Amino acid sequence: MPLIQIEDTRRHERRRSIVCHVGNVPVGGAHPVVVQSMTNTDTADATATAAQVVLLAQAGSELVRVTVNTREAAAAVPEMVRRVRDQGVVAPIVGDFHYNGHTLLTEYPECARLLDKYRINPGNVGVGEKHDDNFRRMIEVALANAKPVRIGVNWGSLDRALLTSLMDENARRAEPLSDREVVLEAMRESALRSADLAELFGQPRDAIILSAKVSDVRDLVQVYRGLAASCDYPLHLGLTEAGLSTKGIVATAAALSVLLFDGIGDTIRTSLTPAPGGDRAEEVRVCQQVLQSLGIRHFTPQVTSCPGCGRTTSTFFQELAARVTGHITTRLAEWRERFPGVEQLNVAVMGCVVNGPGESKHADIGISLPGTGEDPRAPVYVDGRLAVTLKGDAIAEDFAKLLDEYVERRFKR
Repeated sequence: MPLIQIEDTRRHERRRSIVCHVGNVPVGGAHPVVVQSMTNTDTADATATAAQVVLLAQAGSELVRVTVNTREAAAAVPEMVRRVRDQGVVAPIVGDFHYNGHTLLTEYPECARLLDKYRINPGNVGVGEKHDDNFRRMIEVALANAKPVRIGVNWGSLDRALLTSLMDENARRAEPLSDREVVLEAMRESALRSADLAELFGQPRDAIILSAKVSDVRDLVQVYRGLAASCDYPLHLGLTEAGLSTKGIVATAAALSVLLFDGIGDTIRTSLTPAPGGDRAEEVRVCQQVLQSLGIRHFTPQVTSCPGCGRTTSTFFQELAARVTGHITTRLAEWRERFPGVEQLNVAVMGCVVNGPGESKHADIGISLPGTGEDPRAPVYVDGRLAVTLKGDAIAEDFAKLLDEYVERRFKR
């Protein structure tokens, strides 16, 4: 009987797109998918905004977006950028403009000069001829400063004139589409028409990024598949208004994973609703984990650990998994400096003998605790082979030492 043929379900090849340079970061083409984030401070407060830009960049955000919505915010951008650069942070800073971007970019030339990219929402730059005039002014400023733009359509602020036109056209069809399908088509059309208009006004094709954000996972997948099939601009992905905590993380991961697996997406962001006083950098780590889970990029060593069950000595197992993860977190900055490639390290901390030895063998280095009912021994596997069996009260410390030795031996320059 022949062997069953298993489909190769590894990530598809990246969609071929134009390369757009945002500051020192190349976006698109064969370049890595870029992690982006956004501040939630009042940009008029240059000190607070600079501090959050630094926080996000140090967490791994490769592009950081700030709101520029008032004259006070635009006037504060130069001081904010200076503070960020004085701290050695070189991540490009993107200005997010709505409604009055044409005015602010024109009236505050230093703001326009120092930002690395402008985000334009075609749904709220004006209506009718005023729409084209305002849009043109923003493109003219981008041209004068050699800046790329992201044309970002959002279904919460869609161009009403375009949507009405497509709805009227749909009503005349013999078999009309659903309102939902017309809205998604309007988003795609808005992005593409605005990109065409930007090029008509002189913006280089390789200085345009597109996005079309919705808050429903299935709708996001549909609109981006349509957009990717219609153009070769780099695409920014994000499930807008993703929500709080687990809901926001899971929904974002579901949407981004489908598209990234299809090879769609050149920059990504997680739009989480933060808990009061919560860590803004969580959205950066979620993006990184999505990319790492798909095998697209590596940011930090991964710890595989089981959920625990009636066989595990749960308290010690949980403590060991937490201590190993904490040890890696504590050492990571030094490891990255001394041991290139350490981000690809895979560690296993397993709670009993059922799957523990197997998982540990698959990891670079892994430990399998005995669980309940077995001898109090914890075998450690290194590169698939049994290296040593730990026992006693110092298992955590002994395993941490073995982990340090393994990292130095394998990743030393």
